[in-house]
Amino acid sequence: MRGKTGRGERADATRELILGTAERMFAEHGVFAVSNRQVSEAAGQGNNAAVGYHFGTKTDLVRAIARKHAEPIEELRQRMVADVGSSPDVRDWVACLVRPVTDHLAELGSPTWHARFSAQAMTDPGLREIMTQESLTAPSLHRIIQGLDTAMPDLPAEVRADRGDMARQLMVHVCAERERALALGAATPRSNWHDAGTGLIDAIVGLWMAPVTQP
Repeated sequence: MRGKTGRGERADATRELILGTAERMFAEHGVFAVSNRQVSEAAGQGNNAAVGYHFGTKTDLVRAIARKHAEPIEELRQRMVADVGSSPDVRDWVACLVRPVTDHLAELGSPTWHARFSAQAMTDPGLREIMTQESLTAPSLHRIIQGLDTAMPDLPAEVRADRGDMARQLMVHVCAERERALALGAATPRSNWHDAGTGLIDAIVGLWMAPVTQP
């Protein structure tokens, strides 16, 4: 099979440059505060319509950024799910949710923008749907939800839904805050992403297992 032509390789390199530039700018300034034209200019593209040419709309660009990270996170998650098997331990299943994200952020090196980009995107209803869709297509996520449902105590439906929302908020915003602090060179409670993941797992397990106040 022939390799890519020089033009194809240049197009791929341009796409990656635009993706990285857009992710950084969206993370630092917010998705809707940054135009496609600004992304093109910051990526050093002489054609200000480069984003539209390579990706389409801003929504398409956000989806491409989310998908770029979803794939390696899913690989990490599948390995963890396979190791967990049919564990009855809530902590094992929470770790399957948290650890692939924090491990991925650690593997990206420094600086990173993915956690802050995700937090920015999740604040907009339309973009939140895109981020959620990209996550829900992951086969391992469905297995984790099944494992949690089996391992967790019997909670009222509204409590379970409420705590699920809380857990998602913790995952998104704790990672984003740590990433922001690292970018600024500020002190962080945990010295590395692995330890930060451990603390986040502890907190989410405690949240799920907390007693329920009866009305």
